[in-house]
Amino acid sequence: MRVLVAGATGFVGRRLCRALQDAGHEVVAMTRHPDDYSGPGVPVHGDVHAPDSLPGALSGDDGRRGWSGATLPPRSATTGTGRADAAYYLVHSLDAPDFARRDAAAAQAFGEAAGEAGVRRIVYLGGLGDDADALSAHLRSRRAVEGLLGAGGVAVTTLRAGIIVGHGGISWELTRQLVQHLPVMVTPTWVRTRTQPIAIDDVVRYLVAALTLPLPGSRAFEIGGPEVLEYVTMLRRVATIEHRPLLVLPVPLLSPGLSSWWLALVTDVDTATGRALVDSMTNEVVVRDDAIRALVPFEPMSYDQAVRQALRERAQETDPE
Repeated sequence: MRVLVAGATGFVGRRLCRALQDAGHEVVAMTRHPDDYSGPGVPVHGDVHAPDSLPGALSGDDGRRGWSGATLPPRSATTGTGRADAAYYLVHSLDAPDFARRDAAAAQAFGEAAGEAGVRRIVYLGGLGDDADALSAHLRSRRAVEGLLGAGGVAVTTLRAGIIVGHGGISWELTRQLVQHLPVMVTPTWVRTRTQPIAIDDVVRYLVAALTLPLPGSRAFEIGGPEVLEYVTMLRRVATIEHRPLLVLPVPLLSPGLSSWWLALVTDVDTATGRALVDSMTNEVVVRDDAIRALVPFEPMSYDQAVRQALRERAQETDPE
């Protein structure tokens, strides 16, 4: 199957491209900078915030060459065209103050372009959270994107996840850096919120499987690891694995705004992204419907296993010897 990945250079996207290629799919990596792309698949120029760039990327109507000059693989024998049979949407604008508006406009443009190109399915990685709760702006935006991606009539498969544990992931980096930098941590009350973290390898496994699930139309699935944990428990378990001291002192009056500045001070996550994530940490993000487990049966990694793997990957990157 010919598959386009929007967000191919990101934390999830670069792993997904490799897994799709290993599974025998024809991967087109959509990126704003195809000349700099060195990952799996063939790069093609596309920017979800530049709608005019999307039709060519999705339809394959680009002269059969990526912007880097690399000849694209042969056209699909089953479709007889260079268009993408399916597309993954792994894009967000959390680092922008107006991320909700930007993400909504981008999702609608991508969905419409996908429909015009004849794409049969879009797979989107969204966020967990109970619709009955007062969801944060970040999680409300993720829900809105789910609907807007179907603007062109393409069926959308959504996988909703909470914290993804893996080297390079923003939420994981917040956890790791807080434990690394603060042996004594004054924290807001959201450290008692429950979440269901999942390993990046398991997210990718679900994403690859979602491509070929026998679904008649759009559907959302919830994915998570085997454990439901409070954020404070996650912090303490990372500290134990890394043999670091950690004393956590919750402070009820530490507002989300102050929390985001605090995170920006002790981690390398920018304030805008930190604020969006902190706001979401007041929402419980756990799996309520595990229907996907019957469709994609495997045993997800435990939190400790995922943490150890993330730390190993970081160590290998910083010290390849």
